[in-house]
Amino acid sequence: MKVKGNRANKVNVITLGCSKNLVDSEVLMGQLRGNGYDVTHESTKDESGIVIINTCGFIDNAKQESIDTILQYADAKEAGKVDKVYVTGCLSQRYKDQLEVEIPQVDAYFGTLELPQLLKTLNADYKHELVGERLLTTPKHYAYFKIAEGCNRPCSFCAIPLMRGKHVDKPMEDLVTEATKLANMGTKELILIAQDLTYYGLDKYGERKLAELVRRLSDVNGIDWIRLQYAYPSQFPMEVLDVMQERENVCKYLDMPLQHISDNMLKTMRRGISKRRTVELVDQIRQRMPDIALRTTLIAGHPGETQQDFEELYQFVEATKFERLGIFTYSHEENTHAFSLEDNVPAEVKQERADAIMELQQSISMDLNEQKVGNTYKVLFDRKESGYWVGRTQYDSPEVDNEVLVPATSQYVRLGDFADVKITEASDFDLYGEVVSK
Repeated sequence: MKVKGNRANKVNVITLGCSKNLVDSEVLMGQLRGNGYDVTHESTKDESGIVIINTCGFIDNAKQESIDTILQYADAKEAGKVDKVYVTGCLSQRYKDQLEVEIPQVDAYFGTLELPQLLKTLNADYKHELVGERLLTTPKHYAYFKIAEGCNRPCSFCAIPLMRGKHVDKPMEDLVTEATKLANMGTKELILIAQDLTYYGLDKYGERKLAELVRRLSDVNGIDWIRLQYAYPSQFPMEVLDVMQERENVCKYLDMPLQHISDNMLKTMRRGISKRRTVELVDQIRQRMPDIALRTTLIAGHPGETQQDFEELYQFVEATKFERLGIFTYSHEENTHAFSLEDNVPAEVKQERADAIMELQQSISMDLNEQKVGNTYKVLFDRKESGYWVGRTQYDSPEVDNEVLVPATSQYVRLGDFADVKITEASDFDLYGEVVSK
């Protein structure tokens, strides 16, 4: 066991990128703590002897942020502020050889699935009895909950299979154990994540098992909300909607990144679904679950996207009125299928198209929010900020979706608790209200 207070025993973990990376960091931190290390997450104090940077390597901006962060801590090491710098995650998986040459001050680089090797370098053991144990970096009342690794989809634009490998299910029993441990720690909301939730089961059980997994997790005592993020549209398992209807604690929320709608783009993107089938799927989901909140993500400016393709996308968004929507400009990623295509949409056109979609979504969100005024919703409160208690309904995921604001001057709520809130006012992406009961 290491001695507390010794700088060599202190580890600062820095997480960049998506919620899946965050879960990896939380598992790493749980293992380090189990090995006697004093662990912090993204500490701004120069008191840790060891820094571990969990990188993102998905798109240009994220790669640049990862490189800048590595350089920052490489400089800190040279200045004697830290003793050791280790790099893990997607950027390290993808560009390890180049990074070792270009930033040699880093003590070692590790890939996305090399947690045991990283621990061994720190003279720590990978403890199997700690499976499901994590040091949460989120408020304790919600946790991102990763049900699988990797991805088998062939999407043209995506480098994730290069960095994360093939789809591998986590065993259902392990997931139920992890959910139970989280519930015992005070977690009330599980946000299910994977590169592709809807593929769950095909790897380990030979059939799609997402619906069964959600049922099993909804039986865990203390879990009040289960939320589904990253569902792939092709061959979507409709029985998941039955579980949503049956179970009070399964949020009527589905995040399904569609990426585009024109057949030309769907084919070029290798999405395995047509415009007609996509429109039918959205209609079927809404018919089965009229009060569902659908979130989607789109890409503007993929190679070959014409003005006509974009107008088709714009009209689809206008007609479909997604409750939640995000859009990215296309990033030309080496070793992906799309990298062999000419990146022929100018950067400013990509941005103009993305801005046009977001402006449209802003007005759609405003209209939908105004319809909520006067209604009462169950709200989970996450934080206090700028004189407001800030929370979310079951229709909203943390950090990416709408929020509910209750004035802190006149009302009191406990963070991490639910309360019924009557909506009194709406803006583009936020609702304002007053607590009517707790």
